[in-house]
Amino acid sequence: MHSALVRVQNVFGFFTTVAFVTAIVVALSVTVIPQAPSASIDLRNVQVVKGRPHYHAPKREEYAHIKFDLDADLTSLFNWNTKQLFVWITATYPSRIASEPSSQAVIWDAIISSESQKTPSTPFTVYSNFMNPPKVSNRAKKGSKPKKQSIELAPGLLQLKNSKPKYQITDISGQLSSTANVTLAVGWNVQPWVGAMTWTIEEGTRWGRWKGIKGGRSKAFDMPALKVKGVNQEAVEGSGKPEKVAEASPIVK
Repeated sequence: MHSALVRVQNVFGFFTTVAFVTAIVVALSVTVIPQAPSASIDLRNVQVVKGRPHYHAPKREEYAHIKFDLDADLTSLFNWNTKQLFVWITATYPSRIASEPSSQAVIWDAIISSESQKTPSTPFTVYSNFMNPPKVSNRAKKGSKPKKQSIELAPGLLQLKNSKPKYQITDISGQLSSTANVTLAVGWNVQPWVGAMTWTIEEGTRWGRWKGIKGGRSKAFDMPALKVKGVNQEAVEGSGKPEKVAEASPIVK
């Protein structure tokens, strides 16, 4: 007759086998869900400044400040196995050395959590909701008018107008003025609950039912030239569309 320890080992081994097989099925099941992300990004304003891009910078150098408009629909990247989505915008420009590859710098990023990540369902939360149900106020019982609820965007919808960058662009050479053929591009990384992470699928590429991003790249533009206005004065030169006085109001859900 088997001892209690052997029985516990058998039960635990069966449980881990079932959990492993379930995780594999969940990870492979998302490949049959179609994905068709799209994005539109436009340059709003670009400035090249000579100074210290950070308070800890050891020397003065040229850095770029880029404002942009972004309208993206990445909702198809969310499914039952998506934990969160990491989205970023890169600025790509040719290197000053012809033999070197193009340089890339991230100017903005964000983490978008799925609904299951925002409100996780655990045994503790289920027990808490059961023991402490939401109370109904006396005003609600009397039939008073309910408050207007704010409209929330679905996870993956981004609308940024005249948005400021989170990061400044610097180059190892210390020079950015008059750089030509600069483009902005949208990228992402899907972080699942189980399985492998996936990265940006370029436009025109297709992996089964997963389509590459539609759009997601701005028109090429040039960095403005730097004009020195004084010995002890920072030089600033802007180009692009006229800059608005109001600050950006990003909407990220």
